[in-house]
Amino acid sequence: MDATDLAFAGVARQAGLIAAGEISSRELVDLYLERIARLDPQLNAFRIVFAERARLEADRADARRGAGGERPLLGVPLAVKDDIDVAGEVTAVGTNARDAPAPADAEVVRRLRAAGAVIIGKTNVPELVIWPFTESATYGATRNPWDRQRAPGGSSGGSGAAVAAGLVGAALGSDGAGSVRIPAAWCGLFGLKPQRGRVSLAPRSRAWHGLSVNGVLTRGVADTALVLDLVAGATAVDHDSAPPPAVQFSQSAATPPGRLRIAFSRRVPPGIVSRLDNAAGGALDDTVELLRSLGHTLVERDPDYGPVAIPAVLVRYLRGIHDDALAMPYPERLERRTRGMARLGALIPPGLLERALATEEQFARRLNAVFEEHDVLLTPATASPPPRIGQLEGRGALWTLNAVAAMVPYNGVWNATGQPAASVPGPWGADGLPRGVQLVGRAGDEGTVLSLAAQIEAERPWAQRRPAEFS
Repeated sequence: MDATDLAFAGVARQAGLIAAGEISSRELVDLYLERIARLDPQLNAFRIVFAERARLEADRADARRGAGGERPLLGVPLAVKDDIDVAGEVTAVGTNARDAPAPADAEVVRRLRAAGAVIIGKTNVPELVIWPFTESATYGATRNPWDRQRAPGGSSGGSGAAVAAGLVGAALGSDGAGSVRIPAAWCGLFGLKPQRGRVSLAPRSRAWHGLSVNGVLTRGVADTALVLDLVAGATAVDHDSAPPPAVQFSQSAATPPGRLRIAFSRRVPPGIVSRLDNAAGGALDDTVELLRSLGHTLVERDPDYGPVAIPAVLVRYLRGIHDDALAMPYPERLERRTRGMARLGALIPPGLLERALATEEQFARRLNAVFEEHDVLLTPATASPPPRIGQLEGRGALWTLNAVAAMVPYNGVWNATGQPAASVPGPWGADGLPRGVQLVGRAGDEGTVLSLAAQIEAERPWAQRRPAEFS
C-alpha cells in the first residue's frame, strides 16, 4: 500500500494489516512521526508528540505479534485530546495554569493500551476546552487542513485536524456541547457523542455536571465502532453508567438499518439568533433526499425545545467552566476571556444548578417526544462554515459566547439529555469546506445511529476525500 494511502486508511484497516504481517507497527508509527514532523507545523494539531515512547511501544507490539499475541488494535497509533490524562504528562487543557503531570492514564487510555494501541501524542484544545475553535494564548492556533485560514472546530480541534490531515488514524476527543461533532463536521470526519455513561471519564466522576462525555474522531464509521467496542463501560468512579448495548457497536455498524422513520429539522433552539448558511442547509436537503432514496420515511418535524433548552445547557456549561477554573493551581494565568467565562459561571448559585439537574428527566421527555414516532432525528451539524483563524481574538466572554452559539446551535441540547448524537459528512460546500449533518438517536441507541451513518457512508464515501496539501 502506498504510504499516503496507509496514513489515511483508518485504524480498523491498519489493525488488519499489522495482524496479517503486511506492515509492522514500527513502520506505521515511523510513517506518522514523519508526517507529523513535516506537516504539523502547518496545522499545530499536536501539543506534544511522544516520538521515542511511541517507537518503543511499536517495537514491543511487533515483538508481541511475532510471538503470536493478538489484540484488536495491536500496534496501531492513536492520539489523545489534551483534556484526557496520559501517565507522566501534564494534562494541559490548553493552558499554563497547571503544570503537574498526570499520575496515571485515564481509564479510556488504559483500555486503548490494553487493546494494543500505541499513544503517539496529545492534541491541542482551546483553554479549558471551552470553545468550538482551537486557539489559545499558550499553544497558539490549530488550523483546518481543508483551509489553513480556518479553524478545525473545537474543542477537539487538534484531534479533528490530525485525523483529517492523515497524521493519525483516530484521536480521542470529548464532547460537552458539540466538541466531537463540530470538528467532525468542519474537518470532513465522522464524530459520535456516545450515550452519557458509555465511556468512562475516570479519574473524573463527571465533567461539566454531566454535559461532557468522551468519544473519538475517525475517518469512517467502522473505526469509531471498533474503538467504542474497546473502551465502552463505566467504572466505580463514574457518576453515570449506560446499560450495555444489545450487540457490539461494530456489528451495528456492519448491519443495514432497515427502513427507519426519520424526522428532520432546521429549527434552532429558542434563545439563539442564528442563520443556516446555504451549504449547511444544502447538506441537510441532500441527505434527506439520499435517505428517501434508500427507502426511509422522512418527515419534517421540529423537536419541542420549549423555553428552557438553552438555559438547561448554559447552567451546567458555565458552572462547569467556573469549577474547572477554580481547580487550576495557577488560576491567575488563565486568559482574560476564560476568567470572564468563569465569572459568568460564578453567577450560577448551587441551587440553580441543582434545579437544572433535577429537571433533566422532564426536559429530556419533552425533547424526546419526537422519538415517539421516529427512530432518528436529522439536523444540520453546524449552522455555518468554520470561523477564520483569529476571527474572535480579543473579544470578551459574553460576546464570544453569543457568536459561537450562532455558529453551532444544534449540538448542546443533546448533551443536556445525554443521548447519542453523531456528525456525518454531507456534500462539501462550494467554498471547498466540509459540511456535516447531525444524527440524534434515542437514549442508549448508538447502534441505530452507527448503522444509519454507515449506510450513508456507503452511498457517500467521504473518507476518499483528502485535503490536497496533506495527501
